[in-house]
Amino acid sequence: MRSIVAAVAALVVAGGLAAVPAAAEPTTSCDDPSCVPGIQPGVVLGALCENTTYYVFGVTAFAPGGSDGPNRIVFCGSPRRYAPRWFRSPSLVGIKELGADCTPYLNMVAQAPDGLFLTCMAQNGRTVWVRGDT
Repeated sequence: MRSIVAAVAALVVAGGLAAVPAAAEPTTSCDDPSCVPGIQPGVVLGALCENTTYYVFGVTAFAPGGSDGPNRIVFCGSPRRYAPRWFRSPSLVGIKELGADCTPYLNMVAQAPDGLFLTCMAQNGRTVWVRGDT
């Protein structure tokens, strides 16, 4: 009798453990600027900016009569040794992972989940997301 109870208990425990679902990877993808957090609104192209490493993207304000219409994506970058400024951005393709393959996005930019500025570059025969601030 005890062995039957023990066997039933073991089956219940084993069945309960097997029923626990595995943690799934997030399926939500972000492949355009609309889902990128931290984009600074109202930026003026060429104006000084501060952070060239994390959350570097901005959107220009409408400039009447200018060629930079509303909603142009820009990034905060530092040309050589000069103070950082807002520049026109290459195509921003959402949230991507540092070091991941980026073959379809060569010469485009993205933001890592932690806000790091990324650019897609060909390196050592591969096309990967690398830091955009270097």
